[in-house]
Amino acid sequence: MNATNNTPSWLALSAERVVVTLTKPAEANGVKVDSLALRAPTVRDIRTAQATANSDDEQRELNLFASLAEVSVKDLEGLALKDYSRLQAGYFRLVQDDEV
Repeated sequence: MNATNNTPSWLALSAERVVVTLTKPAEANGVKVDSLALRAPTVRDIRTAQATANSDDEQRELNLFASLAEVSVKDLEGLALKDYSRLQAGYFRLVQDDEV
C-alpha cells in the first residue's frame, strides 16, 4: 500500500474510473487481460442492475460490475476470488464520498 493515501499498489483511482490490476490474467470479451477498469456508476446503472437481478444481491452486483467494466457476467464469474474481491474494493473506493 502507498503510505501517503493508503491506496493499494494494484488500484488506480480517479473520479471517473478505477483500474484494478489482477493477480493473474483473466479472459474478458475473449481477450486475456491483466487489469479491469470500472467506470463510475450512474443512478441508471444501479436501477438497471437491480431490475435484472430478481431480488438476488449477488446477481445485482455481478450485473452492475459487468456493465461498468463492459464485460459479461460469465467473464466476472471466471475471475479468481481474490481478483473479484479487488474489483469490489475498487468499486467501493470509487463510489465513496471523501468528504463524509
